[in-house]
Amino acid sequence: MAIDKSWVTLGNRNSPAFLSGLRNFIETAKKHVDGRGRAFYPCRRCCNACRQDLNTIYGHIHDRGFLQSYQNWIYHGEQHPRAAEIASLFAPRTTPTPPIITTTNNEMFDAIDDVMAEQNTNVDNIDEDGTGLDQEFDAMFEELNKELYPGCSQMSSLNFIAKLMHIKVINKWTNSSYDQLLELLQTALPKENHVPASHYEAKKKLSKIGLGYQSIHACINDCALFWKENESMQNCPACNESRWVDKNTKGKKVPQKVLRYFPLTSRLRRRYSSRLTAKDMIWHNTGRSTDGMMRHPVDGKEWQEFDERYPDFAKEPRNVRLGLAADGFNPFGNMSQTYSMWPVVLTTYNTPPWLCMKESSFMLTLLIPGPKSPSKDIDVFLRPLVDELKMLWAEGVQVRDASTKTIFRIHAALLWTINDYPARSSLSGWSGQEDSCLKSISGGTICRLMARKRQDILPDD
Repeated sequence: MAIDKSWVTLGNRNSPAFLSGLRNFIETAKKHVDGRGRAFYPCRRCCNACRQDLNTIYGHIHDRGFLQSYQNWIYHGEQHPRAAEIASLFAPRTTPTPPIITTTNNEMFDAIDDVMAEQNTNVDNIDEDGTGLDQEFDAMFEELNKELYPGCSQMSSLNFIAKLMHIKVINKWTNSSYDQLLELLQTALPKENHVPASHYEAKKKLSKIGLGYQSIHACINDCALFWKENESMQNCPACNESRWVDKNTKGKKVPQKVLRYFPLTSRLRRRYSSRLTAKDMIWHNTGRSTDGMMRHPVDGKEWQEFDERYPDFAKEPRNVRLGLAADGFNPFGNMSQTYSMWPVVLTTYNTPPWLCMKESSFMLTLLIPGPKSPSKDIDVFLRPLVDELKMLWAEGVQVRDASTKTIFRIHAALLWTINDYPARSSLSGWSGQEDSCLKSISGGTICRLMARKRQDILPDD
């Protein structure tokens, strides 16, 4: 029997037709409540982001209206129109098949749903009436259901932008070439198309789904960051150098040096809030070696000793174990130009060995600018990351686990660093003659040096 949805578009929410339809919707919602008698509610502000009791749902929809983009009532008993196709994608296969690029909008719906659930995890930001939720998601759902051009039922405007942006990234297109392609597509497609006008506009539409970064100004001599207690200062507190290239300019001031910081917490929360990655975050607890062979750091002695030293941390298998890698590189093609930029990358050892060292699993956390290596001053640039790691170890943050649909408090620990000897010297703050001459020593000589050093330090037993 078809569900009557004509009432949701009525402008007069006090009309008998709207009130009758709303009562019928509440009767339907009664069949899809949780253990506390709460159901998802599609008012225009809340967008099915959380559950409430039926009386609150009735009041929200009556006061604010019904979410127009919620056309398939999948949270209230109606089957998704492509349910059979989606089920076939996750059905077990006897033989491996190449990945299929789907053109449905369901993947973008899942992405937005995961992001909404992640941002609404912190109950301190949401009151009992549902206020505090991000209203921009309503516009994103409308974009998700908007056809790319009239008659295009295979791809929405938002799905098109996401796929084209992905192609741009993996093929390293420039922003100008991307703008030229968009201009060509706008001309080639029917006049009423919804192709964005530029890369800036496309990136702006996807900004709510993606994970951003913070720009932190730094002293030109690497003395300090203009951050936290120094945020309002115009000169370096150590060397008194100006924060700006031209402090007397009448326009927008340009900083001397900028550190890009990609917050770790939001990326860990996204790992658990995404149904595609949450299940892999506890592999280390279930995939340990049983035959005595070491296939993953979880099988090593250091991991076991850490668990014995910190049993409270080890008791929650969803707590995150991290490794940090850092080194300098020249981002320019002309290697004769002296420049050293330092990325700081984290990887999670919770995941299986075929994922934890995969490029897609790496998390860029810091991009330390040049033109010279930070050397012993790297601790200045590491401060935002160190402060966040200390917070994650001591206090933790609330995270939604999409695989179990529960909310828990996650903690994180940095177990190892991955680097060469010069980078080790910078990261640890240790210096010595051995580090300064390693570039001219062969690998075999290094092994003999380290073996001799261990014999001198370790007792004979």
